Amino acid sequence: MTARSNLITVSSVVFCFLAVALSVGAQINAAAKKRTNGAAKMNTHKSPASVEQDKKTVAELDTRYQQAVKVNDAATMARILADDFVLVTGRGKVFTKEDLLKEARAGTTVYERQDELEQTVRVWGETAVVTALLWLKGTTEGKPFDHKLWFSDTYVRTPEGWRYVFGQSSLPLPDSR
Repeated sequence: MTARSNLITVSSVVFCFLAVALSVGAQINAAAKKRTNGAAKMNTHKSPASVEQDKKTVAELDTRYQQAVKVNDAATMARILADDFVLVTGRGKVFTKEDLLKEARAGTTVYERQDELEQTVRVWGETAVVTALLWLKGTTEGKPFDHKLWFSDTYVRTPEGWRYVFGQSSLPLPDSR
């Protein structure tokens, strides 16, 4: 085989690879546009009443989640948390769903208070964000804590219902007493 025939063979293979890659890319792009257009249409046709119902549903779900955390109810937490859930604390520590469930099952934190003092829910189509001021009081491994902090909880509507997918907390707020 000559150098020229090797070059033609390599060129043919590269051309075929590029043709397949462009075809697959076009199919993925078309599917993404279809999903995006469908979501945009669905959002623009939501009645104010259904948005208000979504806010109420997510608010109740977030309150139920906070109550589950308070009593270390891992089963309820597991139903509400998405499998790929992530929590980022104000100190930069990252927790997964499994981390939180393990901690709840171990009962290392005992809560006297795990209460939302303020709660605001905003809904954009299939996504909702809860902003809440939490009062946390209790012990972790015997060490007491008593502070307030802000939380942002992101929920996404799935075929199984709303799921808590991402949380971010502030640092504990300065003592306001």
